[in-house]
Amino acid sequence: MKVIAFNGSPRKKWNTSTLLEKALEGASSKGAETELIHLYDLNYKGCISCFSCKMKNGKSYGRCAVKDDLTPIFEKVLDAQSLIFGSPIYLGTSTGQMRSFLERLIFPFLPYTDPPESLFPRKIKTGFIYTLGATEEMAKELGFDQHISTTEMILKWIFGASETLCSYDTYQFEDYAKVYAPRFDPEKKAKRRKEVFPLDCAKALKMGARLAGNDE
Repeated sequence: MKVIAFNGSPRKKWNTSTLLEKALEGASSKGAETELIHLYDLNYKGCISCFSCKMKNGKSYGRCAVKDDLTPIFEKVLDAQSLIFGSPIYLGTSTGQMRSFLERLIFPFLPYTDPPESLFPRKIKTGFIYTLGATEEMAKELGFDQHISTTEMILKWIFGASETLCSYDTYQFEDYAKVYAPRFDPEKKAKRRKEVFPLDCAKALKMGARLAGNDE
């Protein structure tokens, strides 16, 4: 039983990675073997539109033909019981590194059929953890929830199941006095970090346990 988490944040020890580590802790509590992969450590690009994964009887049909740091990662995905993705929201969507990863991961499993099908060999559980500097109200007003719901829909389509956790109004800077960010109240940010972020960590822990469990 293997649960793999993918950190789409450039920071290895902050909000997103902390929540992913909590999710993997929850998965471990159910006996899962876990691994956290930092996408910013890897050298790759997004889909190059070669369509090798779509060629009839091709050796790369249903698989990405590009050979780079993602090649061994995709082999691990095929053996995983659950996948957990994590990313901050940048400009209304997940990071460029995460978007490029999802292009490469998902497109080969996506045949041009009607009705839509999936070439992933079995049903597995997935989860996505987002961190946002914006409040929940601001995120909805700006339409961030549309990207989040679309990604969840695609993950369900390809892998069979998915759930989403959003951690809003996160503490972005170690020292707010050193940055020009008059929009934010440092005291309110610190208070939320102390009181609300631990609750989000608890939710991530439970998510990981669910994704590693045998319950439907």
